[in-house]
Amino acid sequence: MRTVSVNIGTNLGDREANLRRAVDEIARSVGSTPRVSSIYESEAWGYQSENPFFNIAVEFESDLPVGRLLDIFQRIEREAGSSSHRNADGSYADRLLDIDIIAVDQLRIDRPTLQVPHPHLAEREFFLRPMAELAPMWRDPKTGKTCGEMLADLPVTE
Repeated sequence: MRTVSVNIGTNLGDREANLRRAVDEIARSVGSTPRVSSIYESEAWGYQSENPFFNIAVEFESDLPVGRLLDIFQRIEREAGSSSHRNADGSYADRLLDIDIIAVDQLRIDRPTLQVPHPHLAEREFFLRPMAELAPMWRDPKTGKTCGEMLADLPVTE
């Protein structure tokens, strides 16, 4: 069994209900009771939106292949009614649900369709804060840094 960490984000509709449904569906689909962080609110990252995001970290144990987990998460997004998180021009868009695999133990995956740890983990406070709550001692296998250390490295914002 491996420890899988995902981030779930939503900035449309009933954000708390979107997160609850996603966590329930993950638990049902992977057959494991997940640990769930507090909800963190943040502005949209990489584009302008009037709709702030709610993000949570979810951690669970699984022996499913990572590719199968990705398929499960994409199905959950589709079934929630979440369309692509990109516009036709490639820019980011608002979404009902976005589930990202952040880490799987110390596993490193570098495929065109999946990178683990998430390639933007160290840049995104909305990934780091909830994950640091659940897994304060986890270290990025690329850098050796904890989420807290990566948070400390982020530029100070006003």
